[in-house]
Amino acid sequence: MQTSKNQKKLSRSLQSRHIQMIAIGGAIGTGLFLGSGSAIRTSGPSIILAYLIVGLFCFFMMRAIGELLLSDTSKHSFLDFVKEYLGDRMEFVTGWLYWFCWISLAMADLTATGIYIKYWFPSLPQWVAPFVILILLYLTNRVNVKAFGEMESWFSMIKVLAIIILVVVGFALAIIHFKVDGQTASFANLVNHGGFFPTGGYGFLMSFQMVVFAFVGIEMVGLTAGETNDPEANLPKAINSLPIRIGLFYVGSMIAIMSVYPWNGITTTASPFVQVFSGIGITGAAGILNFVVLTAALSATNSCLFSTSRTLHALSHGGNAPKRFMMLSKSGVPNDSLNFSTLVLFIIVILNYFMPASVFTLISGVSTINFVLVWVILLWCHIKYRQANPAGAKAFRMPGYPVTDWVSLIFFCAVLVFLLFNASTRVSMIISLVVFAVMLVVYQVVYRPVSVENGNVQK
Repeated sequence: MQTSKNQKKLSRSLQSRHIQMIAIGGAIGTGLFLGSGSAIRTSGPSIILAYLIVGLFCFFMMRAIGELLLSDTSKHSFLDFVKEYLGDRMEFVTGWLYWFCWISLAMADLTATGIYIKYWFPSLPQWVAPFVILILLYLTNRVNVKAFGEMESWFSMIKVLAIIILVVVGFALAIIHFKVDGQTASFANLVNHGGFFPTGGYGFLMSFQMVVFAFVGIEMVGLTAGETNDPEANLPKAINSLPIRIGLFYVGSMIAIMSVYPWNGITTTASPFVQVFSGIGITGAAGILNFVVLTAALSATNSCLFSTSRTLHALSHGGNAPKRFMMLSKSGVPNDSLNFSTLVLFIIVILNYFMPASVFTLISGVSTINFVLVWVILLWCHIKYRQANPAGAKAFRMPGYPVTDWVSLIFFCAVLVFLLFNASTRVSMIISLVVFAVMLVVYQVVYRPVSVENGNVQK
């Protein structure tokens, strides 16, 4: 019966190991593997500072989410807090915006899987891999949330292992001054080729687009709160370990790459990871890295199916999506929400059949901008929460409040302004702003009259 289904709750079967690896997976975007080469050539060694800056503000944003979630563990996601502190309209816009973030990102990553698979099967049509992979991930997510946690844990472990090997090998080569393609590996390469800011302040700012893209999805741990068996212990552990992950995965890998090869020796036609492994004579490096970036794309798509289905479930609870998205299976999975998200994702299979993959840059840009918009909303929500609750959540307060909140808010807004005036991202920014405006109109025309008619007063 529908009533019994609606009374069910999301399964709390994610363990500490799952939460840790989901958080790590969210902190390792495909941008690190795929786009770091062009970002290095744009900004030089100063990209290390860009990763540190963006990583710091992402950490503050995650601490804000963590305090919200642990202030009331009966709530299952950050959307519940948006509704309480920013009102029904912002819950509707944020929820559907977040759903669109992951849908567009997954479309880009599914397109990438078709390209990666062609490395081994060059004659395989590009739409086949996205079609097969989407079905397999869909079936896995239908089983239960623990199956999602296990799969994401393995995907994350593969990415982590590849980065650790790169950092260890790169640092070792720099220490012993190993010769790579006729050049000496050394930490001095970070400053000996035009200084730390070889392309100036503009090149440094230009790198922020790719750096921010590498961090998208990091907030997904905020959607696992309703499905972890011990949120009070698991969420702080996952969030507080973020600085270590940033230091190792992003900063460590950039230092290793640019110590082995000077920044102006990095090619933009292949992953710098491949270039390092190939340069030191590791045979089959391209194949190994192709497998790693394939798992990164699979991980992103897997995360998408999880996050979009939970977002629709939360929206339905708030009366901002069809009621059937609220229904859960016997194992506590919102299958109707999962079905809808998967059905929408099949659009990319059709596009890969009829159109070339040139839409990758545009659609990933739209996704990145939408994620930053969501981060801005979540920071504003935390500010409203602390204004209403000055003491905050005693077990997990935002460090440096209110300064850290406001500085983080200003930083992410500045990033959006820069992307608007940047010619390469202007179209993506305009599309994102149009989507945001459309959602506001849809709420005002479709959902607000219904809520007023039902006697609910908008906040």
